[in-house]
Amino acid sequence: MYLLLQTTWDFVLGHEGVMGSPFFPVLFSFSIYLFFCLPFVLMDCLSVWVPLIRRYKTQPNNTVTLKSIKSCLSLSLYNHLVFILPVTVLHWYWRPVNLPREAPSVPSLVGGVLACLLLFDFQYFVWHLLHHKIPWLYRTFHKVHHSYTATSALTTEHSGATEMLSLALFAGINPYLLRCHPLTELAFFVLNIWLSVDDHCGYDLPWALHHWVPFGLYGGAPHHDLHHLTFKSNYAPYFTHWDRLAGTLLRQPPHQEHHEHPE
Repeated sequence: MYLLLQTTWDFVLGHEGVMGSPFFPVLFSFSIYLFFCLPFVLMDCLSVWVPLIRRYKTQPNNTVTLKSIKSCLSLSLYNHLVFILPVTVLHWYWRPVNLPREAPSVPSLVGGVLACLLLFDFQYFVWHLLHHKIPWLYRTFHKVHHSYTATSALTTEHSGATEMLSLALFAGINPYLLRCHPLTELAFFVLNIWLSVDDHCGYDLPWALHHWVPFGLYGGAPHHDLHHLTFKSNYAPYFTHWDRLAGTLLRQPPHQEHHEHPE
């Protein structure tokens, strides 16, 4: 396994000029994001005619429109170009890329990715909870993301610039704080993007990760879809332990209860 990691890292080192570019992080993250969204967007389009696909939707009566697809894509692209790119360039000047020759060990990579993921999950839980409990924060920064009460893959990054920058900061600073190898950092970025898209995909697929993680420790798409439906539960993005401790964990949608956006 280590030989595979070293081979992968040697390939990365062979493109060190690209990796060292201030434009790489933005192009990389946006391309990976679109790649992960594409299968679900195709499913959304086909679900209108294919009942087998629609049966797995977390909200079967919801239909993703071309208008919503355009809106989500344009907002995400705008945020990346206008806000994320300048911050990335400033970071590049402040901390030039210096790549080591050796790949990380397998335990180091796996442990680093898991540690980054758990730390991000905690950071976002606190950020998210505060933005729902304090009306001014919700109205000013988080309300854009709740434009849709039914999630779909492209709603993952349908958010205001401040929210996107906050999450990018959490994701970017954690590997630095934990002194992760750049390959571990890349692996974490890819996994984090995938889990975010999976959270918002709007499908409870039988092979999804939340069906494989025991004891309900990982929420997945049904967990986060309930958050968009109720606005007052399931604040952690991935795992369920913080919501359990805070008493905000919801497993099933409440019956005959209408929920509105917080004031």
